Amino acid sequence: MPDLRRTRKNIKIALSVLVAVDVVTVIVLFSPLVGSTASRRMELNQLWSELQTKTRQVEPLANLPKKVSVANGQIAEFYKKRFPSQESQILTQFGKSAAANGVTIEHVTYKVQSEEETGSLQEVEIAADLSGSYVSLAQFINALERDDMLFIISDIELGGDLRGPIKLQMKLQTYLKAGA
Repeated sequence: MPDLRRTRKNIKIALSVLVAVDVVTVIVLFSPLVGSTASRRMELNQLWSELQTKTRQVEPLANLPKKVSVANGQIAEFYKKRFPSQESQILTQFGKSAAANGVTIEHVTYKVQSEEETGSLQEVEIAADLSGSYVSLAQFINALERDDMLFIISDIELGGDLRGPIKLQMKLQTYLKAGA
């Protein structure tokens, strides 16, 4: 026959342990260490807003490898469109812009910088003496600035007679693909 005293003693011990666990849980729940329901809710809201802020901060980095490959393609297209591979292309484009705007080229010199330049581009300095009406010269300068080939105008000097065409001395830079 089972020993009821022993079983009763084991049940009392188990119930006492469970009551002790309940008391500790209630104390922890209402203690200042855990905080009130309102303070926990405030902390949860603060953490949620921090998560949203950090998510927005890293959003531009999404699909970064794809963006890098697109940018590399755009850079290659930019180099192909804006920088000629032969010196003759520079003077041809300069001459076409002058002719299209009614400007006469009197004298042009250009100098390709040494190949010690950084990157894959060589600077080309152009000095030109031009003549034409004020309107045609202004249109020519505008056309150079808007041209697909990159022309950077660094110096302009106007001169001429009151009765004749206006003289323009211009210095500008462009770039040539090195090693092409």
